[in-house]
Amino acid sequence: MTKLWQMFHADECGAITVDWVMLSAAALALMALIMATIGGAAEDQADRLQNTMTNMM
Repeated sequence: MTKLWQMFHADECGAITVDWVMLSAAALALMALIMATIGGAAEDQADRLQNTMTNMM
């Protein structure tokens, strides 16, 4: 049982997976925060562009 515990404790195969999951979650959270911050302004700008192009015709 002690040998099994030592082998389990020394195994690092899943460590990189946890790192990548945390990095991916942080990147997605940052993107969501940015979109929440500038999303409304981008939508307003798109509406103004649509109105301008409609008035040109």
